[in-house]
This record gives sequence, structure tokens and C-alpha cells, in this order.
Amino acid sequence: MSSQAAQIIAALRRGHDELVSRLAALGPDDIVRTSGSADWTVAQTVSHLGSGAVISKASLDAALAGDANPGMDFNKEVWARWDGMTPDEQVAAFPAVNEELVGAFEALDDRALVELRIDLGFMPQPLDVAGVAGMRLTEFALHAWDVNVAFDPTATVARDAAVLLVDTIGPLLRFAGKADQVDGAVTVAVRATMPDRDLGLVIDDVVELTDLPATAEAKIVAPTEYLVRLFSGRHAAEHTPVSVKVTGSLTLDDLRRVFPGY
Repeated sequence: MSSQAAQIIAALRRGHDELVSRLAALGPDDIVRTSGSADWTVAQTVSHLGSGAVISKASLDAALAGDANPGMDFNKEVWARWDGMTPDEQVAAFPAVNEELVGAFEALDDRALVELRIDLGFMPQPLDVAGVAGMRLTEFALHAWDVNVAFDPTATVARDAAVLLVDTIGPLLRFAGKADQVDGAVTVAVRATMPDRDLGLVIDDVVELTDLPATAEAKIVAPTEYLVRLFSGRHAAEHTPVSVKVTGSLTLDDLRRVFPGY
């Protein structure tokens, strides 16, 4: 069995159950509040997750059947359908389609967790289940935070998801990080807490996570879930825990510029 895939799928299940419970308690005025994604309301954020669930499920189904990915035209049809829904309809439609996706991941046997390859249509090559489920968890956990923070400024990314996402999000930093926002090359020692873990962050021609460096020009100490939010641009001062500390040649504002969001 792929232990990583199983852990990611379990985090997707817990996240699904928690978000569905949250949405069930919201009224018509709540779902049109601005979410943590400033350009989207709560309902639009949920709609994005809903359309993504439909598209991901179709990619998984195609891989299991040995068929080609449904393609961009299918994706556009799904997006258009969800964009055309009212806020109430978007929120109401989400639980069922996300349940279908999570349930499909959970139904995979041990062999599929290891051997199945899924063509997402936009990656250079098919990914294994851990890779695809990890991408979904990145999207899901961050947008679930976007929903939750609309009602609680101290909201955090779920701990089980955050632990997994520190690794999943790493490769994205090469494309999403803005290395030109600091002068010269900088190596940062990263101390993640809750749970404790040591990492490195190199800001040079590109931005990348590494093992803990022997020497570093700067250091950040922060909860693991906040590091996930920092790297994804969800780092406004009002949502930053007081326990976050940055010392050395960089400031937290420098790091916020390096990670503007994606």
C-alpha cells in the first residue's frame, strides 16, 4: 500500500466532512461574504472546489477505464456550468460531487494506490495516486481555509493536511515564489512547529525547499500550518500567529513579497 496516498486520502476525507458541516450552518448572507481569496465570495470558492472535484473525478475515472483524459473542452463545460449557478446552488451542489471524488479515492485498492497513473491533461506526464490526491489536498485545504477565515480570522489549515502539504507544496515554490523580491541569494533555516520539523528555504534564481542548511542568513520559526499559508500567499498580518518569528537578514514582509500567492 502507498502509505503517503492513504494518508492524503484520509486528510481529504476529514477535510470534506468538516467543510460540509461548516457549509450546512451558513445562511444566504454568509455565503456571499468575501472569502480568504479576496476576489471570490464563499460561494465562489466552494464552486471552484466543486468544479475541481468533478474534473478530478473524471480524470480518475478515465485512468481506471484505460481511457484518455476528457480534455480541456470537458473542463470548460464544467466550469461554465458551475459559474452559471446561483450562490445557493453552488453551495448545495458541492457536498455530493466532492463526496464522489473522495469516495472514489477511498475505493482504490492497494495495487491501484501504488501502480495507477492518472493523466490530468495539463501535466507533462501522468501522476500516481499520491501525486494527484496531493494536488487535490493542496487545493482543498487552502480553499477550505479561505472559507473558514471569512468567519474566523484566527482560522488555521487543518493540521493533518498541513503536515502533508509542506512536502506537496514544495515543488510549486519554484514557479510561485518570486526570488527577485530579495537582493541576492538568501538561505533560510526553517523551524516548523506543531509538529516540529527542520527545513531549509533557498531564495536564489528560483525558490525551493531543501533540507536544513548548515548555515543560513535568516531564520523563520512558525507553525507548520502557517508555513503552508505563507508559501501560498495567505499571510496577511491579521491572520499571522504571534508565535511567528523571523530573524537575520530577512523580515516577514520580505518573505510575504517572495510568496504573493497563486
